[in-house]
Amino acid sequence: MVTCYLKYVIDPYKLSEFERYSKMWIPLVEKFGGQHHGYFLPSEGANNIAIALFTFQSLAAYEEYRQASFQDEDCLAAFQFAKETRCVVSCKRSFMRPVFE
Repeated sequence: MVTCYLKYVIDPYKLSEFERYSKMWIPLVEKFGGQHHGYFLPSEGANNIAIALFTFQSLAAYEEYRQASFQDEDCLAAFQFAKETRCVVSCKRSFMRPVFE
């Protein structure tokens, strides 16, 4: 298993747009076989950092999802929404091995 940790720098004045964007991706990750663990939006502290976590069975399965996302109509709409609203300033991915027990 591999968990993708996404750290977003967001526009704090577009938090509602980013939240809408987040809600678009949760079912899309699951559509392609991943398990989404949610988005974590700013509350206290830095007002421009958000995090997302989701798990795939392998890095290869994640890569298949990434490639498919560039062809999927709903994923393309989510990418376009972020581009148009400019709610995401930047994003950084890390991959981790989860330990559940």
